[in-house]
Amino acid sequence: MVVEKIWFENHPLKYLLWPLLWPLSQLFAYIARSRRDAYIQGKKSSYKAPVPVIVVGNITAGGNGKTPVVIWLVELLQTLGYRPGVVSRGYGAKAAQYPLIVDDSTSTAHCGDEPKLIFKRTGAPVAVDPKRAQAVKALLSYDVDVIITDDGLQHYALQRDIEFIVVDGKRRFGNESSIPLGPLREPLSRLNEVDFVINNGGVAKPLEIKMTLTPSLAVNLANGQRMPVSQLKELVAMAGIGHPPRFFKTLESLGAKPIFSQGFADHQAFEPSELKALANRGQHLIMTEKDAVKCADYAQDNWWYLPVSASFDSQQEARILNRIKEVIENYGSPSA
Repeated sequence: MVVEKIWFENHPLKYLLWPLLWPLSQLFAYIARSRRDAYIQGKKSSYKAPVPVIVVGNITAGGNGKTPVVIWLVELLQTLGYRPGVVSRGYGAKAAQYPLIVDDSTSTAHCGDEPKLIFKRTGAPVAVDPKRAQAVKALLSYDVDVIITDDGLQHYALQRDIEFIVVDGKRRFGNESSIPLGPLREPLSRLNEVDFVINNGGVAKPLEIKMTLTPSLAVNLANGQRMPVSQLKELVAMAGIGHPPRFFKTLESLGAKPIFSQGFADHQAFEPSELKALANRGQHLIMTEKDAVKCADYAQDNWWYLPVSASFDSQQEARILNRIKEVIENYGSPSA
């Protein structure tokens, strides 16, 4: 996309579009700042849940690796005996009514790909609603004791107790301008206000926590068979995520050699015929796990996906966990 080249690659077209994009960028920043101030000052009302709320978000447009962090947090808390629930706005999907509780039969067209992926990976209750406070209220009947929101850093109508910002460690903040001139949803100063800044796949700056996305064996969509992705010959790769080249580089690092790679827009709905034609370009089709939840119902026996999991240094993991435990254990007390 040309806009991403302007944001992250200093494309010369930015000089031609500057007179249009710069004032729009200033307007976006002003509106975003004014809106946040209205919530902070109490001019707009916000909802405080009866259980702690953890927000995993970012300050740039596009995918930075938030969902793997959400899954990691859910699984970590589950192993410690907590009962986490997850809320999402269900980007790109439309349900007949909200809030929507995700289950095995829920279509990704209704809940979105990320909520369905989180539910399938963790088994935790997941609620979808464009108004995240409504999703939180729906989860309370499931006896959850902590809520994790997938995205929603800028959704100030929902109060939060812990904030994570996930940063693309390679592309970072591009030209550091606000939308539409650059990728920023909020100013860089926001990094200094959150509890944790997660660096996904790059060299961590001071005070950032380095995260690695660790891939596992490729999984067959039709029969669940697992094998190293490097053993899949004449491989065609596809990715409908925020930054498809990241997935393709992961495949290469595992010794896979795709004969063709196709990137799609994030959250894109696929046509079965489109993917079948793509698969016919080789012997096997490999995709991300987020893509797989959208096409599992019509997958052919040569379609595979590559799961990835977030991993952290044990000391940083302990630091994150201690903060979460502190908030949960003191929640509602006068000192909290």
